[in-house]
Amino acid sequence: MARKTIPRGGDSRQPKRRSSGSGAAPPKNRRRRPAPPPPPATLTTWTPGEVEAAFRRFEAANPEPRGELQHQDPFTLLVAVVLAAQATDTPEKMVALGEIRLRELIKTIGLYRTKAKNIIALSRALIAEHGGKVPHDREALQALPGVGRKTANVVLNGAFGEPVIAVDTHVFRVANRTGLAPGKTPFEVEQSLEAVVPEHYKRHAHHWLILHGRYVCKALKPACGRCLINGLCRWPDKNLLSV
Repeated sequence: MARKTIPRGGDSRQPKRRSSGSGAAPPKNRRRRPAPPPPPATLTTWTPGEVEAAFRRFEAANPEPRGELQHQDPFTLLVAVVLAAQATDTPEKMVALGEIRLRELIKTIGLYRTKAKNIIALSRALIAEHGGKVPHDREALQALPGVGRKTANVVLNGAFGEPVIAVDTHVFRVANRTGLAPGKTPFEVEQSLEAVVPEHYKRHAHHWLILHGRYVCKALKPACGRCLINGLCRWPDKNLLSV
């Protein structure tokens, strides 16, 4: 009986070995590297006594701070925050004015087309859902077109006297630069300020911080020489000669 010959190189019927390229299956004992834990929230680098001292100085210098947006009632404040400009005095008049006319009146403001659209839409929503009145409720305010958390907080504080803190660019800068309430986002800064500012100062806290950031702790040339809290501030680049 003749022997069966096998071709050189082995039996062609045997499966070929898989290469160790990118298609290879990972070893069974390989474990996924766990995600790093989030960094702990830093509320402040100040002591409670230093925070108290800072707001005591703000209060002594300006016992009744006021926002600089001109308004007559909750609606004009709401619209003024959205537009950063004066507005008509009722949602009914705003709707009657119309989007096209409003657009012409505010065209010197950034994003005026979107803002005009939102103002007319929120005015209609106030009429349809709230009897033409601005709601005294954050969730209801934030449901209005063009109204975010900062705008809602400004209205709750300025129109209704709620001790909430609105974080704009000035408050965000002061909180981070001084170390009073560091945070990567406005919401983080708001939460830090809510945690560290004494309750009896919260009613006016964001007004003091806004005014301080606008006129003293400015973005480009902070006037450290006339800063009420320069001895508490943790900013390493203070220039005490600047006024």
